[in-house]
Amino acid sequence: MREFGRDLRVADFIRDELADIIQRGMRDPRVGMVSVNEVKVSKDLSYAEVYVSSFTADTPESREALIDILNRASGYLRTELAKRHRMRTTPKPRFYYDELVESGPRLEALIDKAVRADEEASAGAPAGDHSRSEDGDTDGSA
Repeated sequence: MREFGRDLRVADFIRDELADIIQRGMRDPRVGMVSVNEVKVSKDLSYAEVYVSSFTADTPESREALIDILNRASGYLRTELAKRHRMRTTPKPRFYYDELVESGPRLEALIDKAVRADEEASAGAPAGDHSRSEDGDTDGSA
């Protein structure tokens, strides 16, 4: 049994090659610096869901515009991909904006805040105060 399926190997190839094509091959100034974060390829290798992010796309409107530009250029990008491999078919890329890049630090800050609040709450409780007895009763009576 192989550790990685063909679809995963193709996805990795597409991720690396699309990143190169977008940075070096696209001449559209509206695209700017785009990071190809993840690619998921369908089992039959007909479609590739490409998740991208960009630091220049800081508003929802600019993100939508970026995705629209990339989806309109998907034919060109597919042709360029086809030149770089010897597979029978080239998956058709469909682009999506990857929200995890922006939400990751925000979620991390929320987790840190919750951990600090728990630590402060446990530090404020008396050390000998155990609300449960060994048999699971909360008040100690049977």
